[in-house]
Amino acid sequence: MAKGSVRIDGLKELDQALSQLPRATGKNVLRRIGIRSLAPVISAARNNVPVYRGDLKESLKITTKLSKRQQRENAKAVADGKASVQLYAGAAALPHAHLVEFGTATTPPQPFMRPAWDANKDEVLDIIKNELGDEITKAAARLARKAARLAAKG
Repeated sequence: MAKGSVRIDGLKELDQALSQLPRATGKNVLRRIGIRSLAPVISAARNNVPVYRGDLKESLKITTKLSKRQQRENAKAVADGKASVQLYAGAAALPHAHLVEFGTATTPPQPFMRPAWDANKDEVLDIIKNELGDEITKAAARLARKAARLAAKG
């Protein structure tokens, strides 16, 4: 396997299981697992970020918010009807976050996100690997209970 590559077995089966769920339910499952798996990255980034006033540290979060351009691109990516989500972990709405991470002509870089990702990427994949199947199963069971309640009401 090439340096930096990752091999994950079982994704085809998980994709098939996700396709059995309604699209909105599948998106919710993916969103919950994604947020849970990225939490260690944000936690580490908060520990790594240089603190002057604290606004950068406080702005670090996980979000699903997309810009208009990203929304258009996302619409193309999910045109096949499959459930998918895009999550972003980093500094929200702060125009100077990248300047701290990468530095400027006069200021040296003070990376906080890349080291956080590098230190936690295996844990991110482990959380996805270990919990996605269970989350799909729970969602399917919730749907089955809901369908049974609706059928009982007639």
